[in-house]
Amino acid sequence: METVAIVGRPNVGKSTLFNRITGERKSIVDDQSGVTRDRVYGESEWGGIRFNIIDTGGFVPNSEDVFEAAIRDQVKIAMQEANVLLFVVDVTTGITYLDDEIAAMLRKSDKKVILVVNKVDNHQRLLDSNEFYSLGFDQLYALSSINGSGTGDLLDAVIEGMENNTDEEIEDDIPKICIIGQPNAGKSSIVNVFVGEERNVVTDIAGTTRDSIHTRFKKFNKDILLIDTAGIRKKSKVHENLEFYSVIRAIKALDESDVCILMIDASKGVTSQDISIFALAARKKRGIVIAVNKWDLVPDKDANTVKEYEAMIKERIAPFRDVPIVFISVTEKQRVLKVLDYALDVYENKKRKIQTSKLNEHMLKVIERNPPPVVKGKSISIKFVTQLPATTPSFAFFCSNPKYIRDAYKNYLENQIRSAYNFTGVPINIFFREK
Repeated sequence: METVAIVGRPNVGKSTLFNRITGERKSIVDDQSGVTRDRVYGESEWGGIRFNIIDTGGFVPNSEDVFEAAIRDQVKIAMQEANVLLFVVDVTTGITYLDDEIAAMLRKSDKKVILVVNKVDNHQRLLDSNEFYSLGFDQLYALSSINGSGTGDLLDAVIEGMENNTDEEIEDDIPKICIIGQPNAGKSSIVNVFVGEERNVVTDIAGTTRDSIHTRFKKFNKDILLIDTAGIRKKSKVHENLEFYSVIRAIKALDESDVCILMIDASKGVTSQDISIFALAARKKRGIVIAVNKWDLVPDKDANTVKEYEAMIKERIAPFRDVPIVFISVTEKQRVLKVLDYALDVYENKKRKIQTSKLNEHMLKVIERNPPPVVKGKSISIKFVTQLPATTPSFAFFCSNPKYIRDAYKNYLENQIRSAYNFTGVPINIFFREK
């Protein structure tokens, strides 16, 4: 899928526009640092075209001395990585010096740039929006992201030239496995170990990989396409925006892959950004293997260290805990090939189809032992279950009063499916339909 990035100075309504396009209140504006980063990523569909969308505003640090520099860095990253750039400005303030600076940067881009004049909710403001033509962009759309007026025309412009994308595109006869994670977690190094050569340039500087690299792995009776996500380009020196960069790169790699290997730096511990990237992969319904790298650098290990670290990770990634976790050292070549074994197992799990008769035989007994609770006087009777034809394991339960089934019971059914059939490392979809 193509990626759309929303850029602009603070307080022009980027997050509101993001919420309007994604159709839900995901992006949360918070004055405190540490706002969960996966709230600023989403997917949207318009006119049958699906695309990724990113609200860069969630990645601006709060330190005033780096505030404007961080915005410029994000615009640079978006210019490199996104396919479409939505440059949002505020009609109530007119053109500011920072708008001028961002516009000057964007005019140098060879990407599609659409100027969005926000907060246009009356005739006078519509007239005032004409001032922004002086910024030098051909496509200008005046809208109000709060009430939604004008967003339809904007989305028509966004998808113009895009091709339709479906999950079927990732289906192929060869497993596609991407390596994702924060810069300097060892992504390029593990690919080098896999292929047995210095396929990628590896240095101690975080994010020296220049582009997403595809490597065919044909050894040990395995045939895999490895996708290594790129990190920061050296020349960018984007220190405050490492999170933004790792997320936007992971989005691109996940769109191309069946299974992802999430690299975590054991010497730094599990960070909120690691969890955000995990949530990103789970939301995109990709198979997941967690590889805890640099395990050799963890001091004072004993017999319980692995169990304690694994329990801590599973607590952080809840509720989706059924994920393989491997503790490795790329430099020492410890358990590195085991990561590929797990990834291929997850790939097979993702393709697993359960025969309808066997699925009903097991799950109806499970439901009979523990039926869904009565909600608001409404009893729920589940009569039939089937696996849907989809690229991600998806199950439909046909029942009475499906809207009264609570998340707790849905989670119970998922756990029962996982305990009976091997879907380790694979997100599961469960739907309830009127019988």
